[in-house]
Amino acid sequence: MSDELIQEKARALYAQLTGKISLPCTLHVSGAGNLPSYYPVTPLIAASVALAGIAVSQLVALRNGKHDTVTVDRRLASLWCKTSIRPDGWEIPPAWDSLAGDYATADGWIRLHTNAPAHRKVVETLLGKAENREALALRVVMWKKAALEHAVVRAGGCAAQMLSPEEWQHHVQGKSLIAEPLFQHALSVKVAPPHWELSPQQPLAGVKVLDLTRIIAGPVATRFLAGLGADVLRIDPFGWDEPSQEADVTLGKHCARLNLHNPQDRHRFEELLRDADVIVHGYRAGALHKLGYGSEQRRAIAPGLVDVCLNAYGWSGPWRERRGFDSLVQMSCGIAEQGMQRSGRHKPVPLPVQALDHTTGYLMAAAVLQGLAQRMETGQGSECRLSLARTARELMENSTLAESGEPLIESADPADFLPEQERTVWGNARRLLPPVRLENTTLHWRFPASPLGSAPASWR
Repeated sequence: MSDELIQEKARALYAQLTGKISLPCTLHVSGAGNLPSYYPVTPLIAASVALAGIAVSQLVALRNGKHDTVTVDRRLASLWCKTSIRPDGWEIPPAWDSLAGDYATADGWIRLHTNAPAHRKVVETLLGKAENREALALRVVMWKKAALEHAVVRAGGCAAQMLSPEEWQHHVQGKSLIAEPLFQHALSVKVAPPHWELSPQQPLAGVKVLDLTRIIAGPVATRFLAGLGADVLRIDPFGWDEPSQEADVTLGKHCARLNLHNPQDRHRFEELLRDADVIVHGYRAGALHKLGYGSEQRRAIAPGLVDVCLNAYGWSGPWRERRGFDSLVQMSCGIAEQGMQRSGRHKPVPLPVQALDHTTGYLMAAAVLQGLAQRMETGQGSECRLSLARTARELMENSTLAESGEPLIESADPADFLPEQERTVWGNARRLLPPVRLENTTLHWRFPASPLGSAPASWR
């Protein structure tokens, strides 16, 4: 029954991506278990991974006329959302800043996101410096949740008060999402067709992907594309670091830095964009436009570009430019509150993994592959927009409890990993087996994860 739910969800996602009802290929589900959650997290994650695999099958079929069978492993798909790498003799830094987390307020709960130094500074400027969460909690409890959320966000920080699903449905931003599709598509003018080989073994060999994403969702998308052979070049600003994420999400990529306020670096960026086939970015709505690289400018520099982007809270409504992360969206849209209610606990209960991020990442990868297919068939470039909040709605609508008969997916076993070691600059490690496979295509990353800013800003 649970495998049927994954099949059904994959068909629904495919229909939203392409407008077609029937899958173009056969889909199998392997593996067993569910992540422990009050929402069907594993079925949605597995379905999103399956969708990316289906999009690969569809793209390759444009060359050889044959659709490969796709097999998604629900266990591996779930484990990749925890971490895909197991270090040997070294440790990955903690994922959360010492002050990040959920806090009781005078009238409910709020989550403060302080991982970025600038965001922590906002919190400590408003509430005073704190050596630990216990000290900060004594100050947060003096505030009402809406007032503190407003103060943090207005000052340029990141926070989200806990709302129930009903409160979110009546919230102005929640209402704005009702009209938003999961994939917002737009096509551009025709240009000369590309000459990609699209070999089944490494379908994206020769495809250049410019990666302007951070943290999890976007990097998951480009990591998947790198596993298909794409030349992925990630660009970060100077001073931006993600020590807890690098080893997980930079697999198969080159990582460089540019300052888009610097004329010389802007010129270099435009050269890279001109040669790119794909751009994937996770800037807030309007952020690239303010830098002079809005949708029209990107299309003018690179006609035929496949352009896929995401933000946190959607592309309409007053929060379209609001800073946000998976954990904050879970608080805003009611997921954490429902977890609290269903568990009988007295504090927010989020999803067991950053499922909105990972699901959206695979949906973005599928959108890129669909865009590449569009380019092959018609010569047209495309733009596709997604958001974490819209993915949350996909999870919450018509949700059912995880089946009690399914085993819980908790931690990876040795058999879940590739046999060979991955030799990174931090030390040796083991990487999980790919979560999806096709008859003639297996995800394979040509080089290990690497630190941000460790490569030149140039295509290989």
